[in-house]
Amino acid sequence: MAQFEGSYPTGRVSQTTSNHEVSGWAVGVTFFASLMLLLLGTFHLLIGFAAILDDGFYAVRPSYALEVDVTTWGWIHLAGGFVVMLAGALLLFGSMLGRIIAIAVAVLSAIANFWSIPYYPVWSILLIGLDVAVIWAVTVYGRFMSAE
Repeated sequence: MAQFEGSYPTGRVSQTTSNHEVSGWAVGVTFFASLMLLLLGTFHLLIGFAAILDDGFYAVRPSYALEVDVTTWGWIHLAGGFVVMLAGALLLFGSMLGRIIAIAVAVLSAIANFWSIPYYPVWSILLIGLDVAVIWAVTVYGRFMSAE
């Protein structure tokens, strides 16, 4: 487990592990990505519950390429929300497996939100932006790890 050491005279905050030193940026970006995944998972849960409890909540546009019942779409979001939250929790531990799962889940979340744009466009585009932010944060963390 990493332990906080404080800051160096240059103002750079670091943590040490058994093998190497991790920059404060890497820790902060990973924490950001973890929190964003937990937040995205919560949003997916809310979308899922709204679609399951009230079929008329989302305005479905006719002639959309994905013809799925709103309740079915709600169950997909509900299950996906739990998976996204699990990925955020795994990423908090900082393992390589957690980072890989976090990127994969963020990509799948962005795809799911792309398909739900006709149901709720503004919300879906907002979640796609958060997914992109998570992917960026996790890949930047990997860059810092390889530089150390």
